[in-house]
Amino acid sequence: MTKKNNYLVPMLVMALIFFMMGYITWTNGPLIPYLKIVCNLETDVQAFFVTSAFYFSYFFMPLPSAAVLQKLGFKNGMIAGLVVVALGSLLFIPAADSRTYGLFLTALFMQGSGLALLQTAVNPYVSILGPIESAAQRISIVGLANKAAGIVAPVLVGGIILKGASDLEKKLLVITDAEEKNAILSEMASRVQTPYVALAVILMVVAVIIFFSHLPEIQAEADVDTSKEEKKSVFSFPNLVLGAIGIVCYVGAEVIAGDGIGQYGKNIGISLDEAKHFTSYTMGAMLLGYIIGVIAIPKFLKQEDALKYSAIIGIVFCLIVIFTSGYTSILFIALLGLANALMWPAIFPLAINGLGNFTKVGSALLIMGIGPGGGLLPLLYAMLGGEVNPQRGFWVVILCYVFILYYALVGHKKKSW
Repeated sequence: MTKKNNYLVPMLVMALIFFMMGYITWTNGPLIPYLKIVCNLETDVQAFFVTSAFYFSYFFMPLPSAAVLQKLGFKNGMIAGLVVVALGSLLFIPAADSRTYGLFLTALFMQGSGLALLQTAVNPYVSILGPIESAAQRISIVGLANKAAGIVAPVLVGGIILKGASDLEKKLLVITDAEEKNAILSEMASRVQTPYVALAVILMVVAVIIFFSHLPEIQAEADVDTSKEEKKSVFSFPNLVLGAIGIVCYVGAEVIAGDGIGQYGKNIGISLDEAKHFTSYTMGAMLLGYIIGVIAIPKFLKQEDALKYSAIIGIVFCLIVIFTSGYTSILFIALLGLANALMWPAIFPLAINGLGNFTKVGSALLIMGIGPGGGLLPLLYAMLGGEVNPQRGFWVVILCYVFILYYALVGHKKKSW
């Protein structure tokens, strides 16, 4: 295992990757209302297929990603992931030219596939780079870069693709000439090309940086208890399986609070010109949560306790969202970022603790949880709430936090079924 004084360079490289992953992930927030306009989508459920296409790749790709990592190692696996994301970003060019929703979703799926490979590599890498007891602290450190990108991305990309969106929507409602309407929508669609081409170039530069960096290839230590109990499968570890369900719940809560807050704001009558920035507020709250994690874990707060308190805060904030209205509800949706911040840093190391040689496959199983979490739960939220009663959808989020609370109190301790 890498010694403490060798952490700096690998952690800096991991922070760079986490920044890029955060930037890519949280551009989905402004994409939801943007593609609803550009592709003439009728309902929120259709628009939330943006998250489904992006996150379902995490369900299909992690096990192949684990095989890639077994063959290529962590470093080359990270480079391969960045290249795939860059190719997905370039696919936005023909998608925008044709204004084809299916092609946009394909591009998002490809981006998610590359990120699935990156996630399968970087999370266990950071977790086993040092003592497992302080893994949540290290994930929180690189998470600062991830959530800082989450603040920047919606403001930057949303400012470009949703500029004057409210006025355009009003104009489109009164235009009867099909050619004029198509010209306006085509101009708006073309806005997405420049930021995504720039993203592809930057991703390739990061891949080159990693190629020339001195990134040590580390191995998970074999776990003594694993061999004694003759566990033959990752499914023999309850802390892992329950942790994967916890990841499903956490990702669903995070995506609804982060990507869904802008559409929620629009649904309660707030101008899209203002609502397009709401994702950044959620990311700002998450950034604060990560700072708390860096300071408090493990010196003042154990990983499982951080998870417990986060789940309780999330339940309370969701109840406030449901039983208030207007900007008060918006505020507490954004503050869900604070509740969500330490969940991934805590669940991941608790789930892979004791896996030994199963660590890479176990990591892949956890990454698979991102798929149904980001792909299905936001759809359930949109169907339950949507334009008709957007607050009602937050009962879905409360159920997520209840399971996470169970995992913090009981689930992570289970060593056998």
